[in-house]
Amino acid sequence: MRHTNSARIFRAAKKVIPGGVNSPVRAFGAVGGTPPIIARGHGARVYDADGNEYIDYVGSWGPLILGHAHPAVVSAVTAAAKRGTSFGAPIEAEVRLAELITGAYSAAEKVRLVNSGTEATMTALRLARAFTKRDVIVKFAGCYHGHSDCLLAKGGSGLMTLAIPSPPGVPKAFTALTAVLPYNDLAAVERFAKSRRGKIAAIIVEPVAANMGVVPPAKGFLEGLRKLCDRMRALLIFDEVITGFRVAWGGAAGLYGVRPDLVAFGKVIGGGLPVGAYGGRADIMDLMAPVGDVYQAGTLSGNPIATAAGIATIEALERRGTYAELERKGRALEEGLREAFASAGVPATLTRVGSLMTAFFAKGPVTDYASAVKSDTKAYARFFHGMLERGIYLAPSQFEAAFVSLAHTNSDIEDTIVAARETLASRRMKGAQHERR
Repeated sequence: MRHTNSARIFRAAKKVIPGGVNSPVRAFGAVGGTPPIIARGHGARVYDADGNEYIDYVGSWGPLILGHAHPAVVSAVTAAAKRGTSFGAPIEAEVRLAELITGAYSAAEKVRLVNSGTEATMTALRLARAFTKRDVIVKFAGCYHGHSDCLLAKGGSGLMTLAIPSPPGVPKAFTALTAVLPYNDLAAVERFAKSRRGKIAAIIVEPVAANMGVVPPAKGFLEGLRKLCDRMRALLIFDEVITGFRVAWGGAAGLYGVRPDLVAFGKVIGGGLPVGAYGGRADIMDLMAPVGDVYQAGTLSGNPIATAAGIATIEALERRGTYAELERKGRALEEGLREAFASAGVPATLTRVGSLMTAFFAKGPVTDYASAVKSDTKAYARFFHGMLERGIYLAPSQFEAAFVSLAHTNSDIEDTIVAARETLASRRMKGAQHERR
């Protein structure tokens, strides 16, 4: 593959944008090399500035369940743009999107639309503290809830990829009220709760961790958090920015049968456009201004274009059989990759929930941050580039998810498995295994 244009554009980008990217993981710092500059996408494929074609498993980091440039989404966005791009005033479309969200997600009795998942989680925590009149927040190592100051302690995603445990510029006082505990370790949460009796406002968790790679919840973990929050009179917050409308129609809450007090959404509910939302019990949500005194505002919240894309996406996902199809495709990819790794004799642990999947270069099991970071990130980098050369675009980090969409065909999945077999059997991978011996 030629990457002349991508290299030229990336050089220009680095002169005017820090690192040449507007979000750190895109820079390929964890895997090396120059990122392809994506020019367009259609269905399950993206095309770079040099005309190279890739089967895409990044999918804008999750929201493109329908695939790139889905006709219904494009039509809705086009029609909305013709009517006006922003008003800073109430519109009917934001009501419709809110109705779709609350109709699908029973724990979200009321929702407030915002512009990103970061904004949604940040405000959910503010609301939780106001409701409980307490200050301490519990989060889990490797779970990423956006880049607001109090949530950056031992976060996943780019922080984990770049090995940044405590980012400069965040005063210790901001994170002092945030306790970071091991994911899937209910006993650790119970011990901490006893030591901070009457102080904990909320526990925030990715019900399926997807920012240290995909790490499913252990049996009883989410249920245990629910019971513990009830006992402490603290709030349970689900960060469903990735899992909401991705793992099931009712999100991870519906999949696992655990009802949070508050929930944060993003990505999917905007069909790939900038959007987020937080919601929950009506009595909690009614603390928000203008009903209550907890303040949050945003000029572009509920804007016409994002709401149009979100409505088109969610209405398409509502059709019968959607999630069974995603499960079937996710399972086919997992089984094929599992066989490819086994045949090549390459140690790997594959984790999957529905259409979310990660292949950890580790013997496993992977159940939390500590076990995830044992992965061989150099081996992943070699695998990543081998797949990229064969036209498969994976996340440029071991600690992210692969996203299967409805646009991926059986042939796409088979081609991906073939590419994996070839990559794992290549001199690039075999030489590395010999070096480790």
